Amino acid sequence: MNKIKKNNQPLFGLPKKVIFCKKTLVSNQRPNSEVEYKHNFKTKKKTMFISKKGLSDAWVYSRIKKKIDWKKREEELLRLLDIHRGKYGKYDCIVPGSGGKDSAYAAHILKFKYGMSPLTVTWSPVLYTDYGYNNFKNWIKSGKFGNISGSADKKVTKFLMRASVLNLLHPFQTFILGQKLFPIKVAAKHKIPLIFYGDNTAERGNPIAENNTSIRSKLYHTTSNLDQVYLGGIKYNDLIKKYKIDPEMLSDFIPLSLDIFNKTQIEVRHLSYYLKWVPQETYYYAVKNCGFKPRPFRTDGTYTKYVGLDDKVECVNFYTIYIKFGIGRTTYDVSQDLRNDHISLDEAKLLIKKYDGEFPKRYFDDVMNYLDIEPNYFLKHTDKFRSPHLWKKVKNKWILKHTAY
Repeated sequence: MNKIKKNNQPLFGLPKKVIFCKKTLVSNQRPNSEVEYKHNFKTKKKTMFISKKGLSDAWVYSRIKKKIDWKKREEELLRLLDIHRGKYGKYDCIVPGSGGKDSAYAAHILKFKYGMSPLTVTWSPVLYTDYGYNNFKNWIKSGKFGNISGSADKKVTKFLMRASVLNLLHPFQTFILGQKLFPIKVAAKHKIPLIFYGDNTAERGNPIAENNTSIRSKLYHTTSNLDQVYLGGIKYNDLIKKYKIDPEMLSDFIPLSLDIFNKTQIEVRHLSYYLKWVPQETYYYAVKNCGFKPRPFRTDGTYTKYVGLDDKVECVNFYTIYIKFGIGRTTYDVSQDLRNDHISLDEAKLLIKKYDGEFPKRYFDDVMNYLDIEPNYFLKHTDKFRSPHLWKKVKNKWILKHTAY
């Protein structure tokens, strides 16, 4: 495990001055989406840009979206689908997902409105919730979708998840890697070059330019140099030589060769580029058409009942994000609702104050038992990842130095 040296300087290369977006309440500590397999202990985070006017890229793009001619975008989609429809045998596109509202919406609308034949591809959560697994089954049944589900060697998965917690405080890394890489490999194997994810995570705060195309950068899922690959914060070659892990057992977490990707001409696209994507609307659609059901209780760390349903690890992951960046699940959710003009700033501030950083008690013990980590050790371990420019300790209690409320 790497040792963190604190000298009152921000950890992870975060901006020393904390600035909040005036419109979305997210701070400039929010990390951008990154190439997950390059993530290691020394990674310096690129974070969301906020202008001198106090406006984040996420907010600015949400205003740009209002001016998009969605009819023309849909016409672009129709031309793209015409190129691929019926060209590769039984299936002509791939929709990755594990039963959440967005993947359910994407697969269903592609099949029943646009006449495509999507193959659904699932990287299975390590700790499925009962609600998530039922939604997954309902999704597949609702559209009579073909599905290929995958998972890695259980022992290796557990080792890497544990390493990602101890080295990076990042319990979701192995799932994210599988989620991003497995569909690409299925596409290459079955020669189905068109892949549709739902919404583009760039809308939430990555540079605005990333929203100007439907295509996801190949950097996220390909490599030409295994020396650049880290898993659980450990170099790929060290996993083989030092930890004696069979390379074949690691293959599910290794990006596709850039040469193979280019030869198969795979296109990884975001459906939200072509269709006006409003998460609340995809939720209603999934409930009506795909058998999607929210939980009867809200998700730990936020106020909604239909996010983070699939995997027990997800709530713990958002708690670690709160520790590292001072931003919890509620902040992410209110930012989305503010960008879609669904709530007011005053409402958003109250929600952040009430729920952000809430301890993930519902599934915490299940996750610790799976990882073989003592709960008290985990809690002490998280303190090592609290950046001194974000946190202070008052009467033996950690308090954020800066809040949006």
